[in-house]
Amino acid sequence: MSNTLYERDFFAWANEQAALLRAGKLDCADIDNIAEEIASMGRSEKRELINRLAVLLLHLLKWQYQPERRGKSWRISIEQQRDDIDDHLADNPSLKSILGDAIASSYRKARMEAERETDLDRDTFPLICPFTFEQMMDEAFWPEPVA
Repeated sequence: MSNTLYERDFFAWANEQAALLRAGKLDCADIDNIAEEIASMGRSEKRELINRLAVLLLHLLKWQYQPERRGKSWRISIEQQRDDIDDHLADNPSLKSILGDAIASSYRKARMEAERETDLDRDTFPLICPFTFEQMMDEAFWPEPVA
């Protein structure tokens, strides 16, 4: 069984690899694991976007489908997610190229969570996200109640 520094102590491994790269000692660096960690960081940024979109969509759905329960906490959550998504995309502009897929994935999660949190049937909520990205991010957009 292999027991490399990468497996035993990730923090020590990361610092060692950073020092090797800074010193230009690429032949001593653990290139395969470095490449995997960099790819993993990219996946984490994508997951962060999807999770923030899911929270935003959840609260927009609740705002629209439970107008009698609207409150300060939902409003603040919507505003916070809009700000955080905006910041996240500013830090990672290439994520804009996957917004369509990210919104579809986020909406599936939000729809399931909305069913759980509202006790409304999942079929109550549209199958496909009813909001455009521009609407989701527009500080003046607040969905009207469903009749």
